[in-house]
Amino acid sequence: MDVKAKLRHTRLAPRKARLVADMIRGKNVNEAMNVLTFTRKKAARQIQQLLKSALANAEENHKVVDVDDMVVTKITVDEGVAWKRQMPRARGMSTMIKKRTSHITIVLNEK
Repeated sequence: MDVKAKLRHTRLAPRKARLVADMIRGKNVNEAMNVLTFTRKKAARQIQQLLKSALANAEENHKVVDVDDMVVTKITVDEGVAWKRQMPRARGMSTMIKKRTSHITIVLNEK
């Protein structure tokens, strides 16, 4: 049974979030929590909260008895909308700054 959780419009660059997502893909939930706890990246904290949300969804909505047997089968980090800002430059010009956002989806499954 697939259990999903989504985090949309999070203020992380997708390229940076994918580095953390690749570390936990295919791992047991307990191993993934340990990896995320000791990873010193901003994305690790938000993905850890999303993983906890997916475990709560498994218990409440899907009536999974033992969530310790769950495995992170799929985690995707997609690009969201980019906030556009201007940075002043020389001679009265400006350049575009893109503040990127991410959509993170995590799918858990039993062994």
